[in-house]
Amino acid sequence: MASSHSSSPVPQSNSSDAFFKKEMDATKRFRPVQSLPDVCPKEPTGDPHNLCDSPSLVADQHRWTIYHSKVNLPAALNDPRSPRNILHYTNRKSLRGRKFMKDARTFVLLKIPSTGLYYTPMINPGQIWNKYLSTAGGKGNRDAASSRLLQEKLSHYLDIVEVNIAHQISLRSEAFFHAMTSQHELQDYLRKTSQAVKLLREKIAQIDKVMCEGSLRVLRLSLTRNNCIKAYNKLKLMATVHQTQPTVQLLLSTSEFVGALDLIATTQEVLQQELQGIHSFRHLGSQLCELEKLIDKMMIAEFSTYARNDLNRPLEDDCQILEEERLVSLVFGLLKQRKLNFYEIYGDEMIITAKNIIKQCVVNTVSQIEEIDTEVVVKLADQMRMMNFPQWFDLLKNIFSKFTIFLKRIKATLNTIRSVVFLVLDKNQKNRDLEDTLQKNSKDSTVDTEVAYLTHEGMFISDAFSEGDLPPVAADTTSQRNASPNSEPCSSDSVSEPECTTDSSSSKEQTSSSVTAGAVEMMISDDMKLTDLELVRLANNIQELLYNASDICHDRSVKFLMARAKDGFLEKLNSSEFVTLSRLMEGFILDTEQICGRKSMSLRGALQSQANRFVNRFHEERKTKLSLLLDNERWKQAEVPAEFQDLVDSVSDGRISLPEKKPAATEERKPAEFLIVEGQKYATVGTVLLLIRIILEYCQCVDNIPSITTDMLTRLSDLLKYFNSRSCQLVLGAGALQVVGLKTITTKNLALSSRCLQLIVHYIPIIRAHFEARLQPKQYSMLRHFDHITKDYHDHVAEISAKLVAIMDSLFDKLLSKYEVKAPVPSACFRNICKQMAKMHEAIYDLLPEEQTQMLFLRINASYKLHLKRQLAHLNVVNDGGPLNGLVTSDVAFYTGNLQALKGLNNLDLNMAEIWEQKR
Repeated sequence: MASSHSSSPVPQSNSSDAFFKKEMDATKRFRPVQSLPDVCPKEPTGDPHNLCDSPSLVADQHRWTIYHSKVNLPAALNDPRSPRNILHYTNRKSLRGRKFMKDARTFVLLKIPSTGLYYTPMINPGQIWNKYLSTAGGKGNRDAASSRLLQEKLSHYLDIVEVNIAHQISLRSEAFFHAMTSQHELQDYLRKTSQAVKLLREKIAQIDKVMCEGSLRVLRLSLTRNNCIKAYNKLKLMATVHQTQPTVQLLLSTSEFVGALDLIATTQEVLQQELQGIHSFRHLGSQLCELEKLIDKMMIAEFSTYARNDLNRPLEDDCQILEEERLVSLVFGLLKQRKLNFYEIYGDEMIITAKNIIKQCVVNTVSQIEEIDTEVVVKLADQMRMMNFPQWFDLLKNIFSKFTIFLKRIKATLNTIRSVVFLVLDKNQKNRDLEDTLQKNSKDSTVDTEVAYLTHEGMFISDAFSEGDLPPVAADTTSQRNASPNSEPCSSDSVSEPECTTDSSSSKEQTSSSVTAGAVEMMISDDMKLTDLELVRLANNIQELLYNASDICHDRSVKFLMARAKDGFLEKLNSSEFVTLSRLMEGFILDTEQICGRKSMSLRGALQSQANRFVNRFHEERKTKLSLLLDNERWKQAEVPAEFQDLVDSVSDGRISLPEKKPAATEERKPAEFLIVEGQKYATVGTVLLLIRIILEYCQCVDNIPSITTDMLTRLSDLLKYFNSRSCQLVLGAGALQVVGLKTITTKNLALSSRCLQLIVHYIPIIRAHFEARLQPKQYSMLRHFDHITKDYHDHVAEISAKLVAIMDSLFDKLLSKYEVKAPVPSACFRNICKQMAKMHEAIYDLLPEEQTQMLFLRINASYKLHLKRQLAHLNVVNDGGPLNGLVTSDVAFYTGNLQALKGLNNLDLNMAEIWEQKR
């Protein structure tokens, strides 16, 4: 103890080393095997001698203590990465248990019972006493003797324990006194340490006052200033956000929907990034969402109003777009809100407007017709049916004109909408290209900036100053380092109003008369999250809406036509009226196809249906007319009026067209005896002249109504076949005897009929070429009808020629069967034959061409020679130069002279030698 008190106040190196060594051993003994991972930061490690002996305020202020621990015991014990903690604890407890059991065995040697009662670690001694009494006494009553015995027994045990404790203390007295000495030395060391700490704190306070207090104060004031500026800007931002709703209301009052939506979107972004958690704005986000929904409804209503005003304005106005800027703004707003079905509203308005256009046209036309009493006839359909064709035609023409303007107006509006959609599509493409370029160019610069910033840890004093207080280079460096996606949009060193809160609608104020592409692009915001597929589909739907507009106009026109056709009005039109109507409808169909770019089939189908009815009626009327003409035809040559000659002359170079009537010129010209066609004379009947005109009417209808070409071809073929068959029945079949009352069918009738057929055959190739030029290549097979008709006509002409020959053949058979070879010469038989031949020639020469007459008389001469040869054989007259031979030769010479004396037959080779039998 004396040595300890005489020691120096400061511990010697040896004693201190021993002290620290013991402390380190203790620390090493009781320190856990492994510290808690990822929860508590690691304490400074290293040799204690390398650390400063005196406490350090700078070094100790960030040192970890148990108070920084925030992990409970179960969490630490259940950590799967530190399974040895609990093992270390159980090892320590088992060591103490073994030591305790060793001491227990020592008490056993001292004759203390080894029952667990005396070694139980209970806190309350009364519990041990009660436990012992219950063990020793059992359940019976304890008497005084047993109690005294027990007391003496326990006292004896106590004496044994005290003696043993005293023995143990005597064995460890040296360690005990050493501990007491160390305790006094430790107290002296702690006292000196406390004085050193006090002195150190005084020095630190002086240093802080002299060297650090001013700089730290400047730093704190700078930070305070920056915080105040940020707070001021934040308050100004809050004030601006607070004015969002009134500003939106002001924009909506001027129909600036795009500006209002942009302002709402910007405010929502500011609320989520800059003003998140502000209590006073906790309901503003939901209010802005409701306001956005209200704007959606307002835009739909505004677009409906625009569509109604655009389509219902007077059609007499020009086709300029109504309020183009307003339309573009509405379309942009609807696209921004993804209201991609707005075009359906325009489509519904188109249907209503088309109905109103027809209704208004009918009302205006009826009001100008005095014959229609609107008080008596109330329904518009009934009033319309009271119009005659010119009145109704003018009404239809007016409707078509209105519909044409209507479609042009729709096309202009829809083209503007589609152009807006395509501008948004182009903007998306440009944004993607720009993002790709920026990402490619920013890789190298981004890496350099990040490396320069990450080389410094902690915060420098210069970081606390704003960019305005630094030199230009430093300010630029700081701005680059602080730039990040989450940085504030408003500068912290400026007290001006943030730019991000007031530029919501400046780009939406368009005052130019026409919307240019540059001005439109300014209205396209970057938050239009529409895919290219959606935009392309929308553009296609808008184009389809233009097609639907054409279909609507055609459908309404068809209903108008059907309403007028209920009483058979259209079927009663004559050819010129129907052609005029057809041309009007064809012109309207072509105009709508040119405007809309697609064919609409409803009106074309209605026109085709009416054309088919017209063709049926047209054909039946002319077939009936032809039938009546044939039934009254007496088959005599008719004079050819000048108008028919002009009609034939108009068919030149294969072109068929009906000439215009010239009453003054035709009255001065007399009818001709023959019809001159390409230099040939045609004797004809009146029916055929009218038939030629009818044929030309068929061809003219094909020119006027191209859609009926195939039907007209079929009907014309039927008409030509009917004329051929009916004329055959009347002439060759002698039907005219009963129908017309002719006494007989003469050779002149037959020849005239043949010439009429030849005239029709002459025009068949021209008719065929006319139809062929108007048929589709796949329809050329229908032209075979003309080939069949031509063959039938040629067969008919051949039958007529055969009939003429047959007439003379029967005459020859009758006369020559009675022929006798005797004087006088010429005989009566040959005189009669020559007389009949002259009559035949006289009947047909003016009707048939000369070559046909010669061919006919050659065939008649052949028949004559056959009958004469047969009669001579019957009479046994041979070519022997005898008297009978001479008589026959004289008669034949008379026949030959008379026949060749006929006009046009002088060069006819009769070859009369064939009448004689050849000698064998």
